[in-house]
Amino acid sequence: MAVEPKESPGVGVDEWVARSAERKEYPPGWRGDVQRQFERVGWWPRLGLAAAVGVFIPLVIGLNSFQLQVGIDALLLAILALGLNVSVGWAGLLDLGYVAFYGFGAYGYALLSSNQLNPPNGIHWPAYFSIPLVMILAAGLGLAVGWPSRRLIGDYLAIITLFFGEAFVEFVNNVAPTKLGGPNGIIALDPLHGAHLQITTLTGYFYVLLALLVLSMAVLHMLDTSRAGRAWRAVREDPLAASVMTIPVNRVKLLAFAIGAMIAAMAGTVFAAQQSNVFPSNFDTPYLILIYAGLILGGAGSMSGAVLGGLLVSIVLDGFLRSPNQSSYIFYGVILITLLVKLRPWSRVAIVIGGTIVFGFVAHAIVGAISSTAVAGTAGANDWIDLHWAIVPANPVTFGNICFVALLCLVVTLTQVKGWWRTALMIPTLYVAACAWEARLSQVPAITRLLLLGAILIVVMAWRPAGLLGSKRVEVV
Repeated sequence: MAVEPKESPGVGVDEWVARSAERKEYPPGWRGDVQRQFERVGWWPRLGLAAAVGVFIPLVIGLNSFQLQVGIDALLLAILALGLNVSVGWAGLLDLGYVAFYGFGAYGYALLSSNQLNPPNGIHWPAYFSIPLVMILAAGLGLAVGWPSRRLIGDYLAIITLFFGEAFVEFVNNVAPTKLGGPNGIIALDPLHGAHLQITTLTGYFYVLLALLVLSMAVLHMLDTSRAGRAWRAVREDPLAASVMTIPVNRVKLLAFAIGAMIAAMAGTVFAAQQSNVFPSNFDTPYLILIYAGLILGGAGSMSGAVLGGLLVSIVLDGFLRSPNQSSYIFYGVILITLLVKLRPWSRVAIVIGGTIVFGFVAHAIVGAISSTAVAGTAGANDWIDLHWAIVPANPVTFGNICFVALLCLVVTLTQVKGWWRTALMIPTLYVAACAWEARLSQVPAITRLLLLGAILIVVMAWRPAGLLGSKRVEVV
């Protein structure tokens, strides 16, 4: 029987790249089938469909001003996560100074579109001049930051870039307070304007950011599928092997720094124009954490994952976790979902939930019999849980702090025990978590929002370590 000869790769075709789909791992069952069908639709049609959905959201839903502002913040975070994905997700560079490029874009626009320079008339360039100029200068700044750190990897690169991010905040605060406003920032900025057009409404900025997000994804997709994109991923996996294969590792790293800086600066210009002011606190480390949270949640290395993660983090943080009542639903919902995902068999879920309810009533009755003031407080924003169950004293601050510390100790202990001991320990742990939430955490939303976001990230990472849309990289021999 004749054996058909194996097809050889065409001239100029990388067989390893051409057969990359064969090495992709899909979820089992119907989820894998859905993902395969979805991937059969071209990338460009999917981008067009997503853009059309974004265009029709304000028109169909009729968003109010608060919801539009949440949408604007979400699009900004999505663009920033998309830019961070270039250096972190594709090139594997742990850049902890990324938020400084965002601030550079905002301050660059502020200087070119306000009375801050050359008072009293100032400089008021149109957006089609100021934004490209700021992006080009940001690319140069990215090269300047990347050049001395081009040979560094891992923790060493993180330390250098973190210093750059902190140095930027100190610079705008103290080094150049006359030109940059110092702690008072720069106010009364021009809105986006040019060619006899001026954007002054939230809806207008929403569509501007949506257009910039779609345009950025289109450009980055072309880069991702080019030789530069393959070089980034090669450097991410093994810089030494990439260098042996004649890839210019240092230039590839510098390119990643420059492109990420340009995208961050572009987002910063629109942020400054929409807010009409900039302050140093807008670009400090807490916002960098949110950008990284969006990228990790969506899946580093995936453009769609970075965008989805940025949107979800901003919407959850600003749209749902601002209200103590809604925060409570998410808090208890995350606990319930975690139990359903991690506990097997499901009979243990029923044992833990039922045991926690009984434990709460018994603990409340015992403490109430000892001291009536120990249960005289109101349980956060949830009247439905204040049914002789959660222990909330009349002055709950100290008690809430104690419960929070006890909760941390119980969680650490949970990681050290196994089997039914762990199941039994979950009951007091969940009850202490509920008491800490009702007595203290629900009363300080500024801190609680970040704690809840961290809890959501932990649950998602435990369920899917690669992120929501990230894919595992596997090899088939």
